[in-house]
Order: sequence, then C-alpha cells, then structure tokens
Amino acid sequence: MELWRACRLVVDTGLHQKRWSRETAIDYLSTNTPNPIGDVTKAIERYIVMPSQATAYKIGMLKILELRQQAKDKLGDKFSIREFHDVILKNGPVPLNILQQQVEKYISQTI
Repeated sequence: MELWRACRLVVDTGLHQKRWSRETAIDYLSTNTPNPIGDVTKAIERYIVMPSQATAYKIGMLKILELRQQAKDKLGDKFSIREFHDVILKNGPVPLNILQQQVEKYISQTI
C-alpha cells in the first residue's frame, strides 16, 4: 500500500503540476504498481477531477500516525487503539488542527 500511496503522489503532481496526459498517468501507475489496469484507470480518472486529493490523504495519514504516537507516548499502558480510533473517527472529517485538539482532549481525559 505504501508503494501505491507513493505513486499516487507522483501521479497527482504529474497531472496537475506537470500537465501529464491521462495516458501518461495511467502508464506511470500501471508500470510502477502491481494493480490491475482497470483499478489504475479508475484511480487516474478520480485524480484528474480531484487535484491534490492524494497529497491531502497522505498528509492526513501522517498526522494521524503522529497523533497516535503522541497518545501512546503520553498514555503508556492506558493507551487503547480502539479508543484512539473512536476519537479519530467519531466526528467524521475535520480539519487537522481540530483533530489534534480532539486527540489532546482524549489524552488529558485519559491520564
């Protein structure tokens, strides 16, 4: 999955900054990932209409991993991956600064 995510970042940049064609993006993704051509084509069509979606996804993923590590470090044995997931998911999509506040609140209430 990390290979797929890395290639998504390349394709997102290629399409929207370097002005790659649809075919160039499909070729890149199909050459550099093991995914079937149908999946690659659907992905490229989604990336074409959603600039920076792959980049935003990766930034969000990195932030969630950072917050999880912060919670683990501060809570130690009190850390629960289930409770952490509940905190992350319960309010749906929120800006990352709000998500951080929610995790910090969870940590302070759990200590």
